[in-house]
Amino acid sequence: MTARIIDGNAIAEAVRADVARGVADLVASGRPAPKLAVILVGDDPASHVYVRMKERDAAAVGMESEAVRLAADVSHAEVLAHLRRLNDDPAVSGLFMQLPVPPQVDENEIIEAINPLKDVDGLTAASLGLLVQGKPIHTPATPTGVVEMLRREGIETRGAHVVIVGRSLLVGRPLALLMSDRSVNATVTVAHTGTKDLGAVTRQADILVAAMGVPRAITA
Repeated sequence: MTARIIDGNAIAEAVRADVARGVADLVASGRPAPKLAVILVGDDPASHVYVRMKERDAAAVGMESEAVRLAADVSHAEVLAHLRRLNDDPAVSGLFMQLPVPPQVDENEIIEAINPLKDVDGLTAASLGLLVQGKPIHTPATPTGVVEMLRREGIETRGAHVVIVGRSLLVGRPLALLMSDRSVNATVTVAHTGTKDLGAVTRQADILVAAMGVPRAITA
C-alpha cells in the first residue's frame, strides 16, 4: 500500500474559504455577521494559543468574535455570570468554554449552562443527546473535522470498518456516532487503553483514528 498524506492545512484553508463565502452571503442579505464568543479562565499557554487562533480565523472569514479572559482565581459564580450574559446576548451566535478550567470552577456545571442553540462545541448533554438521535444542532469540532477530511479527500466510508482508539466525550465517542450515521454509513469499533490485543483490533481497520491523547500510541 502506498502512503498518502492528507494535508490538513490545505483542507482547513478550503473550509475557511467556504465559510467566508457563506458569511459574505449572509451579510449581503442584510443580516449581521455571526459572532463567536469564548470564555477563557487562567494562564494555560495552550488555551491562550487556541483562543487566539479562533479569533484569527473568525476575523479571516468575516465573523465577529469576543473573548472573555478571566484570571485564574476567578470565582465559579463570576464565570457563570459571564456565560449567562453571552447566552442572553442576541448578537452572539455561538459560544464555548475553553477547557481546562481551574479547580474552583465546576466544568460540568459551566458546560451544562451553555444554551444548546449556541453550544458550538456540542458538549452539553442536550447536544450529545441530539447527536445520538441523529439530529444534532452542533457537533464537536475535532470529530466533525475528521469526517470532513475524509469527505474532501474522497475516501469511501460506506461499509468501511472504522476503528477509533479513544473514547473521550471530546473526540472518540462523538466521532463514533458521526461515523455510524447513515450519511457516513461506516461500521465502527471503539477501542481504548483497556482493549485486549489492541494491535489485532487496529489491523482490522479500513480507517483507523488514533484519539488517545498519547503520541505514537499506534505503532507498526
